[in-house]
Amino acid sequence: MVTATSMLASFRFSGTDAVLVAVVVVLLAASAVLALSETSLVRMSRVKALALEDEKRRGARQLARLVDHPERFLNAVLLLVLVCQLVVATLVGLLADEWFGAWGVAVGTLFEVVAIFVLAEAIPKNWAVRNPERSALLAAPLVLAVVRFPPIRWLSAALVGLANALTGPHRDRGGVSESELLAMADVAMEERVIETEERAFIHSIIEFGDTVVREVMVPRPDMRSVEVTLTVSEALGVAMDAGFSRLPAYEGNIDDVLGFAYVKDLVKAERAGRGDEPVRGFVRPGFFVPETKRVSSLLRDMQQRQVHVALVVDEYGGTAGMVTLEDLIEELVGEIVDEFDVEEPPSVSLGDGVLSVSARLAVDELNELLGAELPSGSWDTVGGLVYGLLGKVPVQGEWVDVDDYRLLAERVQGNRISRVRVLPRPGRDGPGGSGPGSDGATGGSGPGSDGAAGGGSTRDATSSGSGSGRAGAAGAGGRG
Repeated sequence: MVTATSMLASFRFSGTDAVLVAVVVVLLAASAVLALSETSLVRMSRVKALALEDEKRRGARQLARLVDHPERFLNAVLLLVLVCQLVVATLVGLLADEWFGAWGVAVGTLFEVVAIFVLAEAIPKNWAVRNPERSALLAAPLVLAVVRFPPIRWLSAALVGLANALTGPHRDRGGVSESELLAMADVAMEERVIETEERAFIHSIIEFGDTVVREVMVPRPDMRSVEVTLTVSEALGVAMDAGFSRLPAYEGNIDDVLGFAYVKDLVKAERAGRGDEPVRGFVRPGFFVPETKRVSSLLRDMQQRQVHVALVVDEYGGTAGMVTLEDLIEELVGEIVDEFDVEEPPSVSLGDGVLSVSARLAVDELNELLGAELPSGSWDTVGGLVYGLLGKVPVQGEWVDVDDYRLLAERVQGNRISRVRVLPRPGRDGPGGSGPGSDGATGGSGPGSDGAAGGGSTRDATSSGSGSGRAGAAGAGGRG
């Protein structure tokens, strides 16, 4: 039986052994550095690398070049790590067999597990994870020099070709997606890198590019306009009553808009004694845009044309609404209300999970308020959602159940819903199905909201379509 004493007695350390031990140490160190480089470079995003380059950090230029094309270094680094560890394992096995005889395999295996895993894998990779920027900046110049070495570069190119042959043709890497940018803003806010307001502004900017004019325009029923046959004095009265500095001027009907009547032009005419003349002579040409135009493109067009208001037309050429420069800016910075604006807030909390919202509030904004996923379809607003699910014009107090909520027509003016009350759906989080609704509305036949006679619909709408929009900003004309 081989004892520890006999093993020590047979131990001999020659000059050749010293050279092999030195080679093992060097290869372990190289393997550790390469493992650190692999982890730090793979975890580094292109955006972060470019940011470090803008900060003129040492090694950032090399880092950006590597991260931009990871396939150029990854195969080479993985190959070198594998070669280092295999050579270390082989040399350790030879030395252990020479020094410890039959026990050499066990001793060598134990050493390899500890040395290779702990020293050459776990420690450098954990340090790279904890210090991503520092490790990447340190590793980039070294890795770039290694992959530029001709034999390594040629072998790496061959490996890339083999990988492409096995995995299929190479496809261009996609850039950073919008969802990733939004997530980055959320994480930055949680880590207190940016403020809550800055995070909201970033979200608004990203969403701005996906918004179309239809979602922000003042709809046709809310427009205040003048007929070109009115006198200047009469048109000034309409403008003063509306509180706007630019009003659409039409001939015959609102679908035949000729342009805009500017209050400053009408005031000049009034002061010049031309108050009895028709508005037609003072109408400026209008800027017409389709309702499907992107608001980001419209903003650039309005800046180039130096106009503050545009008429929105539908696919049939009829007037769909109007949009002002203020409406577009509000998509970025939120509602802009001056001392002359008298508008109801878009949403009001009534307690117990009940909301009173404007019918023009966008469905996606209501989803954000509720943390819900109300169905989307051809409608953009909450009022359009109620119309679409009921399939008719509701009477005041009529409702529709959708998902976990009841949408009740709180205020109806003619054929138009102006306010919608959102309640927890009866039988789920709210009162029972036969209990009272909002302001006395009952499940089927009680009085409706605000005392209006009900006829409450109990329709359960769970279908979903495609597309969701943002409600237009409140207003009815161009403000000066």
